[in-house]
Amino acid sequence: MGGLALDAAWLFAAFLLLVVVLAAALATRRYLLERGGATVECGLRHPAGRGAWRLGVASYQGDELCWYGALDVRFRPEQVLHRRSLTVQSRRPSLAADASVLGADRVVVELSTGDSDNVELAMTEEALTGFLSWLEASPPGSHLSGMA
Repeated sequence: MGGLALDAAWLFAAFLLLVVVLAAALATRRYLLERGGATVECGLRHPAGRGAWRLGVASYQGDELCWYGALDVRFRPEQVLHRRSLTVQSRRPSLAADASVLGADRVVVELSTGDSDNVELAMTEEALTGFLSWLEASPPGSHLSGMA
């Protein structure tokens, strides 16, 4: 019986070590993403109104908003939104059902991406101000670069 308890203790220790290593990997990834600056905590729902909310970090990189999932270990963004194709469709405070996932005081913005499905982003009021400023700050004529 003592051998079984010892095996269970080693199994628990290995499991605990795995959890600590995964948490350290996620924290390191988050630190490296935020080290580049211009990041904000942001929930994403795609398609708008029907999908499940996913928590993550949005990073402004030139003319792209790159969204990284909070529990993803990859350094590639899950969603890339191009500034020229984004149009704000609506803005609303988060619903009570959304607040349980997103947290309190989040604002939900529905965006048209030029595709058939819209996307919703949820962020704080301060982050939304920064997002709207970024969206409106594209250089003059930048939308004409694809025409010729």
